Amino acid sequence: MSHRDTLFSAPIEKLGDWTFDERVAEVFPDMIQRSVPGYSNIIAMIGMLAERFVQPNSRIYDLGCSLGAATLSVRRNIHHDGCRIIAVDNSAAMVERCRRHIDAFRAATPVDVIEADIRDIVIEDASLVVLNFTLQFLAPECRQTLLDKVFQGLRPAGALVLSEKFSFGDAAVGELLFDMHHDFKRANGYSELEIGQKRSMLENVMLTDSVQTHKARLMKAGFAHAELWFQCFNFGSLVALKAGERP
Repeated sequence: MSHRDTLFSAPIEKLGDWTFDERVAEVFPDMIQRSVPGYSNIIAMIGMLAERFVQPNSRIYDLGCSLGAATLSVRRNIHHDGCRIIAVDNSAAMVERCRRHIDAFRAATPVDVIEADIRDIVIEDASLVVLNFTLQFLAPECRQTLLDKVFQGLRPAGALVLSEKFSFGDAAVGELLFDMHHDFKRANGYSELEIGQKRSMLENVMLTDSVQTHKARLMKAGFAHAELWFQCFNFGSLVALKAGERP
């Protein structure tokens, strides 16, 4: 059962940096629905992409799986035999809850939920990899290395879904979308105090990139195609395609 996010409704003397701890895991479904515009659509459409790109007898990786929403969406849309989903998160609290969520919905495709740093995971024989609001929490100098590894581990004609919060080179557009995102959160019941305290905790932890930066990294990794397929304010998702024919 998800609880309402009231973590920042009272003043916190020492905010510190953001962590995905037990308290965050407990309210995460409510938090992300009220904080990330378009999140439900992205989750649903990841399932649609899975239906197109998952190949028989392949692996699917959900890197930074949190409570398993993307994993469950993918699994509902797999119609091939021999597939396995590997869901990875470095938060023990998230992994424990994710396992419960996965176990609550029985399906033919097995899921391994692993507590680990996604940078340490071996990616192999994959037809689909999902990084759903995950890369932004990695140190910028580690991002290209991870994308290179994802590309190497993908089968020909495989796909990567990369969802992120974006920054913008055009300051006026960036400010507009920043303000609209805050309007979105206010409309969902967050106070100025909640918005401000959460932003302060995230500012040293979540470092965003522009769409152009993401595309450049993906092309450098070797992807034949990379394009934005969804955007709502300063949040969105790209799909990157590896060249080749399906086996």
